[in-house]
Amino acid sequence: MPEDDLIDIKFRLYDGSDVGPFRYSSASTVDVLKQRIVSDWPKGKTVTPKAASEVKLISSGKILENNKTVGQCKLPFGESTGGVIIMHVVVQPSLAKAKTVCQLVWSWSWELELPSEFREKD
Repeated sequence: MPEDDLIDIKFRLYDGSDVGPFRYSSASTVDVLKQRIVSDWPKGKTVTPKAASEVKLISSGKILENNKTVGQCKLPFGESTGGVIIMHVVVQPSLAKAKTVCQLVWSWSWELELPSEFREKD
């Protein structure tokens, strides 16, 4: 694989810490990048993705599509001459998990004595 075909990418997490940099072929898909992020996610973070589907990658203000290759996304990355590209990582838990958390909070809140400003008005 030619050296020109490789791109260094670092992933910036929600708390400002980084994962990487890692070197990828321009033929690697965004989904491959997401899988790497999930497998190399730092221990002890309060938010942890369980699957690549819970990860969104953002570069130059654009959410990258799973089926695109790094080479196809190169324009949003800008022209990098030997530098490391930084992508921002957003973790978006699955809808089912979010619903469960909302239901737990909702049922828990009714078990407590809520202040009047938080109660439903009749």
